[in-house]
Amino acid sequence: MGKILDGKLAAKQVKQELKKEIESLKKKDIVPGLAAVLVGDNPASEIYVSMKARQCGKIGIYSEVIRKNADLSNIDLLELVEDLNRRDDIHGILVQEPLPPQIDKLDLNLSIDPRKDVDGFHPENLGRILIGHPSFLTCTPFGIIELLRRNAISLNGKNVVIIGRSNIVGKPLAAMMMQKWPDTNASVTICHTGTRDIPAHTRQADIVVCAMGQAEYLKADMIKEGAVVIDVGTNRVDDPNSEKGYYLTGDVDYDSCFEKCSYITPVPGGIGPMTIAMLLHNTVKACKLINGLE
Repeated sequence: MGKILDGKLAAKQVKQELKKEIESLKKKDIVPGLAAVLVGDNPASEIYVSMKARQCGKIGIYSEVIRKNADLSNIDLLELVEDLNRRDDIHGILVQEPLPPQIDKLDLNLSIDPRKDVDGFHPENLGRILIGHPSFLTCTPFGIIELLRRNAISLNGKNVVIIGRSNIVGKPLAAMMMQKWPDTNASVTICHTGTRDIPAHTRQADIVVCAMGQAEYLKADMIKEGAVVIDVGTNRVDDPNSEKGYYLTGDVDYDSCFEKCSYITPVPGGIGPMTIAMLLHNTVKACKLINGLE
C-alpha cells in the first residue's frame, strides 16, 4: 500500500525554516520583497497569486501584487518589469502564467534581472542548472526534489521517467535529477507526445513523474510494484453531480496506483504547496544574494 508524500507538511517545514532566516535578516534591517504581476482576470491565476501573497505575509516577506488588464502590451509589461528590476525593496519578480497572446514569454523571461528571477525561468538560470552550477532552481522541480529529500527517498542510481517536457517542469527537472549532486544522480528518461510506447518506459521506472496535463493518465498497469509516483498535474474535470460542477484531479489515477506504489503525491496537497514553498525559498535567497549575504 502506498504512503502519501505530504506536500503540505514538507512545505510547512520549509516555511518554518525560512521564517527564522527572515527574522535574522530583519535584525539587519533587511526585508525580503516579492512582486507578483497578474495580467488579465484569469480566476485560477487570481487564486494562485493571492495564495502566494498570503504565504509571504505569514513568514514575513513583503509582498506586492500588481494587476494589469488583459490588453496590456508587451512593451508596457517589459517596462513594468524594468521598474521592478530597479527597485531596492523588491528581490523577487514573478509574472503569473497563463499570459495573453500578445506577450512574448521569451522577451519577458529575458527582461527579468536573473538575480530576481525567483521562478527560475530566465535562460541564464536554466543554463546554470544544465551545467550544474545553479543560482535559482525552477520552483516545481525544486519542490519535487525537496519533497523526496525530506522523505528520505534517494534518487542516487534510480531510474526516473518524466512524462512531459515543458520548460517549467519536465526539462529543468530532468536536468536537476541527472546532476551529480548529493540528492540527485539519477538516470532520467523523458517521455512526450513523440514517445511510441510510454508504458514500456514507465514500467521500468523506480520513480515516475507525471507532468503532462492529462487527467488520470497514469494507471496502475503502467508502473512497477513499489514505484514512487509524483503527480504534478491539476486538471479540472466536468462533473454534473458535483456542487461546483467539476472536480480537480491529477495526471495520475490515484486510486489504482495507490495500492501498487511505495509512495505517491496527492492532488491537491502534494507538489502544489512545495512549489510555493520553493518560491519563498528563492525569494529569501535572492534577498541574501542582492545584499551580499550569500
